[in-house]
Amino acid sequence: MDRGVENLLSARKLLNASMEKSKALGLTLVKTEVRLDEINQRLPSLEVSIRPIMAQGEALGTVGGHINRAVVPAAAVLKVFDAIHGLEKSLSDPQSDLAGYLGVLKRLVEASRFLGENCGMAIQWLADIVEYLEDHEVADNKFISGLKKALERLRELEVGEEKGRLDGGLLEVALDRLENEYRRLLTENSVPLPMSSPTSPGGQACIAPSPLPVAVIQKLQAILGRLIANNRFDRCLSIYVEVRSSNVRASLQALNLDYLEISVSEFNNVASIEGYIAQWGKHLEFAVKHLLESEYKLCNDVFERMGLDVWKSRFADIAAQAGILAFLQFGKTVTESKKDPIKLLKLLDIFAALSKLRLDFNRLFGGAACAEIQNWTRDLIKGLVQGACEIFWELSIQVELQRHTPPPLDGRIPRVVTFITDYCNKLLADDYKPILAQVLVIERSWKHEKFQEGILINELLNLVKSIELNVETWSRAYEDVVLSYIFLMNTHWHLYKHLKDTKIGTLLGDSWLREHEQYKDYYSALYLRESWGKLPALLSREGLILFSGGHATARDLVKKRLKSFNEAFDDMHMKQCNWVILDKDLQEKTRHVIIQTIVPVYRSYMQNYGPLVEQDPSASKYAKYTVQSLEKMFNSLFQPKPVKQGSLRVRQQSGKLNNGVADQYQTSPTVR
Repeated sequence: MDRGVENLLSARKLLNASMEKSKALGLTLVKTEVRLDEINQRLPSLEVSIRPIMAQGEALGTVGGHINRAVVPAAAVLKVFDAIHGLEKSLSDPQSDLAGYLGVLKRLVEASRFLGENCGMAIQWLADIVEYLEDHEVADNKFISGLKKALERLRELEVGEEKGRLDGGLLEVALDRLENEYRRLLTENSVPLPMSSPTSPGGQACIAPSPLPVAVIQKLQAILGRLIANNRFDRCLSIYVEVRSSNVRASLQALNLDYLEISVSEFNNVASIEGYIAQWGKHLEFAVKHLLESEYKLCNDVFERMGLDVWKSRFADIAAQAGILAFLQFGKTVTESKKDPIKLLKLLDIFAALSKLRLDFNRLFGGAACAEIQNWTRDLIKGLVQGACEIFWELSIQVELQRHTPPPLDGRIPRVVTFITDYCNKLLADDYKPILAQVLVIERSWKHEKFQEGILINELLNLVKSIELNVETWSRAYEDVVLSYIFLMNTHWHLYKHLKDTKIGTLLGDSWLREHEQYKDYYSALYLRESWGKLPALLSREGLILFSGGHATARDLVKKRLKSFNEAFDDMHMKQCNWVILDKDLQEKTRHVIIQTIVPVYRSYMQNYGPLVEQDPSASKYAKYTVQSLEKMFNSLFQPKPVKQGSLRVRQQSGKLNNGVADQYQTSPTVR
């Protein structure tokens, strides 16, 4: 039994030893497998390495020359490529050192050009050697395929849209930085110009100083030279127009030009925008003589000296984008509004403003590049001339059309009379006469007719004479002849007083003026005789001598005559209290004559015979007025009442002059 146990122990030891040997053998096999894998991976490269040994001797002998010819230009290209990226560190900030930046950029451009010119040759030589290797099976197919793919990528870079990126895009980045510096110089040195700038003496075109310092212009020109050489001229022009037109707009925005956007439908009448038209002339002069004049000179300074003709086109773009067409559109809107005589003066104002700027317009906008501005200006001038002439020649017709309209109900001067007399004097004033004559000359030239100044004068004289005929016609339309005398007093005095010592009055002559003064006196006398002049006779003293009839008879006569006086006075005062004499001198003189005609007679009568009725129980019925109350009532005559005052609406939508007479108590726009 003991022996059996020993055998078992011996067998166990033997098994343990066998297992240890198996483990060691397994580890050895694992290590051998790893080494075999490494060898297997190295076999392809070893195969490639020994392939030339396997190639034909002749192919191996000539491959060296092919490789050398390809490597030489390729090495030169690589050397330049390395030099380009070496320049990257030398590119300074263009804002701090523009000259240095441009110098490095010039070398970068030259290197990039060399790279572009020689890269193709290097690629071709490399392609030849790859083709040789493939034809003579000197290299592995996989290796040849990799070379072909690399060459194809190089060809795409060399001939495609990415040609400029052979340098890794460094040149484009450098040019972008230079372009940003160009924009910065323009933006930081573009400052809006205030309208308070002084105008030039004598009203001549103001040649404004350059809005940019000379040093800045020189930098811009230096930058332009480099950017133009690299096909960035259009972008430079776009930046220039964008920045400078924005600067002009900023200068104009400070003027509050919202009125330029008024449409024809928003016009109530021309008088409602009269203030805007005056502003328009000043604002346009500022825009042309200062803002655009400066831009014109700057465009010339920056671009023309570089031998570039496109600067005028860029100036045209700046002018258009800055809003010059909006000024012309406003003028056109005025020409398209409804006609009325006031509009004639406004059209002449606009024409005068454009005429004042004619030389500036011709110089700034005379080139082909400004054709759109020229067309707008030409159309505006045409509309102004046609509109002004149409209104001017129609005036006498429109005045005549009012002849059969009713006269003012209160005897005042018809608004059309005051309007036309003032209007004629304005048209003959130095502000308007030469402009109107110029407009009429242009109109006649379009019709191939000759203009004579006498035509203008005769037309205005005819207007006044037409007004005279209207006055005569209106005076006959009154049912109350006494009211017609007030009306004639008013109008004849107005024609004398307001045309005396005026240009139209001088043309009409002294005899014409004296005639109207005499007419005023004549109708004043008629007025007094036919109205208040009849009252003193009612206070007759006849039969009031105290004789046998005694106080009773005298008292009855006084009562009767005072009653007749009071009734006549009340009736006359009630009728005339609404009549109007606007001229203060005529008003006071007429009152004075009335008072001197009535009051002394009444005072004397009441002093002598008033006591006869003062004791009567009904004394207040006969002694109705004191001297003071009479004077007060007379002094209240001819005052315009505080009612809604109408005025001459000189044109309606029908195109006819409103009579301005029957509308005296209606509300309508005031003629200013």
